Formats: sequence, C-alpha cells, structure tokens
Amino acid sequence: MALPPAQGAPSLSARRDGSSKTSDSPSFWRGMRHSKMLLLMCLPAVVFFLVFSYAPMPGAWIAFTNFNYRDGIFGSPFVGLRNFEFLIKSGQLWLLTKNTVLYNLAFILIGNVLQIALAVMLNEIRSRFFKKVSQAMMFLPYFVSVVLIGVIAFNLLNYDTGTVNTLIVQAGGDPLKLYSMAGVWPFIIILAHVWQSTGYGSIVYFAAIMGLDQSMFEAAAIDGASAWQRIVHIILPSLKPTFFILLLFSLGGIMRGNFGLFWNLVGNNAQLYATTDIIETAVYRMLLSQNNFTSSTAVGLYQSLFGFVLILVVNWIMRRINPDYALF
Repeated sequence: MALPPAQGAPSLSARRDGSSKTSDSPSFWRGMRHSKMLLLMCLPAVVFFLVFSYAPMPGAWIAFTNFNYRDGIFGSPFVGLRNFEFLIKSGQLWLLTKNTVLYNLAFILIGNVLQIALAVMLNEIRSRFFKKVSQAMMFLPYFVSVVLIGVIAFNLLNYDTGTVNTLIVQAGGDPLKLYSMAGVWPFIIILAHVWQSTGYGSIVYFAAIMGLDQSMFEAAAIDGASAWQRIVHIILPSLKPTFFILLLFSLGGIMRGNFGLFWNLVGNNAQLYATTDIIETAVYRMLLSQNNFTSSTAVGLYQSLFGFVLILVVNWIMRRINPDYALF
C-alpha cells in the first residue's frame, strides 16, 4: 500500500507539474548572493550597454521621419522608407556597404592569419627574455593613437616633402600624387590596420597555445616529430575552435568600420571616396556638413540590421558544420 506523502512535502504529481519552483527560487537568490562580487564586476558592462546601446534605440525612429528640432523625434512627419529609397537610388548605400564589408573581410582574414603565425612564432622562441621583449615590442603599435598614424602616413606619402617621393626623386623618378590615387589606398589602409592590431590580437591565440596539453608535445618529440610537424599536426588543429569563435565575433561587427583610422588617414578627400569611403565616414560627413540626421540614422539602422542578420546566418551555417564552433 502506498504511503501518503509526509506533511509539508510536495506530492509527486505536484513536483511533476512544476510546483517545485518554490524550492528553486530560494536557491536562485542564494546563488545570486554567493556570486555578488562577480555580478558587481559585470555591472559596468551592463550599465555601458544600457546607456549606449539600449537607451538610444528609440532614436532609430528618426530614420522614418522628416526630422526637425521643433517637433522632436516622435512629432516629426512620418515619411516611411523614403530616406532609404534616397540612399539606394543615389547608389551611395551600395558603395558604402561594399567598401565596409570588403575592408572588414580583409582585416579579419589577413589579421587572424598573421595573428596565428605570430603566436606560433612566439611559442617557438626558447629564450624567455627575448620572448618577453618581443611581446612588448609587438604590443606597442596597438597603443599608438590613430591621429599619430595619420601624421606618420602624411609625412611618408605627401607629394612635396614625403619620404616616399623624396626617395623616388633621388632615384631619378617622378613624384607620385598618392593622395589623388584612389587605387593604392586599400593597401595602405590594410597595412596600417595590420601593423597596429596584429601584435595585440595575437594574445588570444598565444594564450590558447599556452593552454594546450604539454604531454602531446612531449609524445611528438619522443616520436621524432620536427617543430614544423608539431605546428601543423598539433598547434594549428588545436587553434581551430578559437579561430572560429573569434571569426563569428568579428563577423558580427563586419558593418562597423574603424572610423578613427579611415578619417585620420584619408580625411575629407573626395578623390579617394570611391575606394575608402565607409559607412562611418559617410555618416560623419552627413552630420558635419549637411546636418542630415534622417539619412545618417537610416544608414546606421541599415548597418545594425545587416550585421544582426549576418551573424544569425553565419551562426546557423556554423551549427550545421560543427555545433561546437557556434556561438548559440
């Protein structure tokens, strides 16, 4: 004969239909109390996203209005998708999207390959002193201001007194008007970005290599594997999860250009817009010269939606290939 449940204890049917939530709730708050220091450490990041990402979201309504200061954001006349139609018909939106995506793809692919190569080379250095000195020297460009990078580029590339043209003239050639040659600037911008970010970006890959099981390297050495074979068959396959996770994070921001680098290298040079104009620089000019809130907001909204859809698609593809490499 089945015994009745003890007084105060929930019955089996009650536990099955979810009445155990009352017992789960105290454990949840207990866990929150035990993790209060971790939650406190997360608080600045939460406040940052609330203030700079979520609070401005109602301002996206400007993209669908003919905004004016007198009526405000929600009182301005509603115009639907007219601001987007203007950008599409002018051809500007396609140019900005193409340049932004292609630059970021180059930054992601070239940058990650060089970061992996740099991390592997650092791992092969046996002198601890030389390794530390090399790391410090490679991290320095990341902390150089993009304003200073623009000044360095100008002193190297300007027509009258630039170092490049001075060497060309001394060699008997004709000076180049590099600030009028739009075709060379994608290479210059990519080179400047790689120079600045490769050393700092290699930290993640170097840390992943340091976390590998050293017994694998010892077994490979006993079997007579060379340094190149250890790199190809142990290190690089072990870095695949890190590479794909960083790739997904990077693709999420593929529509976000490095405004500081582009503006300080190119500035407001209309002769270079065809190959150097990205979404951020175009939006900045709209606000600076035309005071055009509607078109700039429309471009910014398009930028956010494009990046959101892209990360969902890429994550879905990654889940189909290998679920371990997906973000969610």
